Amino acid sequence: MSEGVPHHPDVATNVPNRLSGSASPYLRSAASQPVSWYEWGPEAFARARAEDKPILLDIGAVWCHWCHVIDRESYEDPELAAFINHAFIPIKVDRDERPDVDARYQTAVSALSGQGGWPLTGFLLPDGRPFYGGTYFPPTDAMGRPSFRRVLESVKDAFRERRAELENTAGALVNAVTQAETFANARGEWSEGLAEKQIAGIMQRFDPHQGGFGRGPKFPHSSAIDLLLERYQTTRTPELLWAVRTTLEKMAHGGVYDQLAGGFHRYSVDDRWLVPHFEKMSYDNSELLKNYLHAYQVTNNRLFGDTAAGIIAWVARVLSDQERGGFYASQDADISLEDDGDYFTWTLDELRAALPAEDARVIELYYDVGAHGEMHHNPAKNVLWVARDPKAIAEALGRSAQDVELAIRNSRARLLGVRENRPTPFVDTTLYTSWNAMFVSAYFEAASVLEGEMGAGCRYFALLTLDRLLAEGWDERRGFAHRLGGDRLDGTLDDQVFMAGALLDGFEATLERRYFAAAEAAMKIVMEKYADPAGGFFDRSSDAAPMGGLEVRRKPLQDSPTPGGNPVAVIALERMYAYTGDRRYREGAQAALETFAGTAPDYGLFAATYGLATVLHARHPLQIVVTGAAEDEAAARLELTARSFYRFGKAVLRVHGQLSQKDALPPALAETLPHLRADKAQAFVCAGGTCYPPVEDADKLSELLAKMGSAAGAAGN
Repeated sequence: MSEGVPHHPDVATNVPNRLSGSASPYLRSAASQPVSWYEWGPEAFARARAEDKPILLDIGAVWCHWCHVIDRESYEDPELAAFINHAFIPIKVDRDERPDVDARYQTAVSALSGQGGWPLTGFLLPDGRPFYGGTYFPPTDAMGRPSFRRVLESVKDAFRERRAELENTAGALVNAVTQAETFANARGEWSEGLAEKQIAGIMQRFDPHQGGFGRGPKFPHSSAIDLLLERYQTTRTPELLWAVRTTLEKMAHGGVYDQLAGGFHRYSVDDRWLVPHFEKMSYDNSELLKNYLHAYQVTNNRLFGDTAAGIIAWVARVLSDQERGGFYASQDADISLEDDGDYFTWTLDELRAALPAEDARVIELYYDVGAHGEMHHNPAKNVLWVARDPKAIAEALGRSAQDVELAIRNSRARLLGVRENRPTPFVDTTLYTSWNAMFVSAYFEAASVLEGEMGAGCRYFALLTLDRLLAEGWDERRGFAHRLGGDRLDGTLDDQVFMAGALLDGFEATLERRYFAAAEAAMKIVMEKYADPAGGFFDRSSDAAPMGGLEVRRKPLQDSPTPGGNPVAVIALERMYAYTGDRRYREGAQAALETFAGTAPDYGLFAATYGLATVLHARHPLQIVVTGAAEDEAAARLELTARSFYRFGKAVLRVHGQLSQKDALPPALAETLPHLRADKAQAFVCAGGTCYPPVEDADKLSELLAKMGSAAGAAGN
């Protein structure tokens, strides 16, 4: 995606506007626009107050198709830009860079208009309080929406003629947002039964025919999938596994999965997972990678393992800094506004030109490629999705199944090579801390589950990235920054708690205490600067610079779209308590769970991470300590058995003979195993400060772990 030709902020000349030096590629892409954009900050608010003008707030993202549409149609129109510059103070915000700003105004605009999303178009008083807003507005009256020019003129007139009315609206809206975002009336009695209520609600939305939850458009709900899979491991209720398998199979075979390169697009516009919105997001792929790894552990289904490997292969090729470490933010859907996923889709002629005739016929059947495809903007374009089983294709063509599978494999490689010669959608190489932490955790899981070079490569890259995040993003006083590079942008709750989790994963993978110490330091900052004494955690630090605008202290609960900050904080606290025995962690987790207990079940699918936190709080993290010399085959079998077993929050710690117990294990766990012999092949299974007698046989360990559903939950508090 082009970052644009610079323009003057007030008139259409070749002088860059204020966004030309931004760290955000989305903001830089607007550097050529004649709108006199400000970045979010005190300068814009000071000018709005000094000139007593309303603020036009545009929130979007570099991967957002309709954000670029409104840019081209409206913000690149010199006449309309002149009107905006005269009547408003315009502020442009990258929602990936400022999730705190986006979250507050999404809530406000949704309350006003009944809808949210991107682009978010808000109108604010000079002090930043919103009084009107919407999403995309067309250049002329269309789709039941007024033209953007008409909206701007109406707002300008209302600000001049009905100021008191707008002040009242803004005041009432701030009060409503405050109540909603702080969950003022959500406190309740916590119990493990809250997770059961959420699971029941999730299953009511399950689509038994196409998988997923609800109707189209369908988004991945990774925490919900993990919650169902976790509960299945406890109860063995077949309906739960059925829901997980159906969903993951349909997604993996659908067009929402990139059948050539791997990786998932952001969502499907239909209920069959066939036609996606083609942008690919880091945070979707990290959490879906975990889903497929977990499902592979539970079912040993090859499709799930292959899909996980496909995500990793795509990330290595497209979405990562392989030299220095780090996961990039996103890949765009389109090359330009005239196409709709053309890079990813195929006409029948394009397919036949790329492949030998006999292989083309196989792929036509396998991916349902025909003269008429699924794309409305170009009916000849086909989304690739798995329509037929290779065995059925072999029967139809009179070829062997082995021959057809080989043709599919070779053709995918050939088609990918052809596709990579097309103009490639823009990749946002920004390294956001929380999203990187999520992928680091996913890669540590991949290293544990997948064997061979891929597993080893995931471990190496996870550690490389973790070390880079520590070196470039950590500040002892302020915690983790929100992104690497550019002027420091202080982190949010998400950045601290996701990093704490990734650091604990790094410790468990290596037993290097520096990772554990860093996780402790991050959680100390969370407890000191983000905690509400009444329970729960705010998304911004207590000593953060004033945000401007909606100065609302917000407690994130929902998974929208990443796992909610408060449930993730609870999960990190539970893990820290299991290692340290420090009751402050346990009490902080309990208080946070109680803060939302009165309303979390109502959110169901959209707060599934709260359900996972509830389960972990009830049964405690499962810790498996495997001892024995590094070359001991019996110890290797015990470790493989431990790693193959799925439970949410499980840790496997491999203590080699050369490590002393005191050096290898955190204090609470070390005290639980006072007679551990690091040179003997044994496995210790612990939860809640209680450990089972050591097991020396891999089959017996497998039997013990299979029974852990009720046993772990019965461990002490």
